[in-house]
Amino acid sequence: MLELSKNTSKHLIKVKDKPFLAYLLENVYQAGYKEIILVVGFKGELIKQFADDFAKNKPGLNIQIISQFEILGPKEKEYGTACPIKCAKNLVGAENFISLAGDNFYTVEQLKAVNIDDAFSYVAGVKHEHPEQFGVLVEEYGYLKEIKEKPQEFVSNLINISLYKFTPEIFETISKIKKSSRGEYEITDAISLLAKEKKVKIKKMKDFWMDFGRPEDIEKFSKFLQSK
Repeated sequence: MLELSKNTSKHLIKVKDKPFLAYLLENVYQAGYKEIILVVGFKGELIKQFADDFAKNKPGLNIQIISQFEILGPKEKEYGTACPIKCAKNLVGAENFISLAGDNFYTVEQLKAVNIDDAFSYVAGVKHEHPEQFGVLVEEYGYLKEIKEKPQEFVSNLINISLYKFTPEIFETISKIKKSSRGEYEITDAISLLAKEKKVKIKKMKDFWMDFGRPEDIEKFSKFLQSK
């Protein structure tokens, strides 16, 4: 988001006079989730202020804020998509939980669909016309075989949308992964370890999904809101 996120979290960039995160959390709440943990980093204090206001008129909603930098140290020390989940370990405890990316938009139906109370972890996927731009889910006999990051050769058009249902086993598995080639701890590496043990299934999704990561996504999301 470049200059648009220079002084604020990109999750708080406004679309039609509301922060993007408001639309996402509204869907999370409407999907029935009342215990929410937000793991924050850059400008986390602004997220906390927003969350306090958002929760005021939501009966039963409890939002807890965790600072990743306070727990794991600065970005230069430890960073990556596995880190927010690692930070939530003590609050989650021994329960199954849903993990999602705060800069992605998911529908209520998608969020409900990953609420699966069993002993497996799940990775949500949607079909995309340009899978080579994403992590691609490779399925084998109903299980996740592997996640191929931005494959140049076609293996599948089902992409990872960073919406997961995890068992508590994910925390132990995260402790086993090492930094990736880009110097980060990737949650997909932990998922791949579980997949080798046939402990991960794929949940195929329909409906609208988008990554809110580029300036042009503001207009794209605004058009979606108008259509709905």
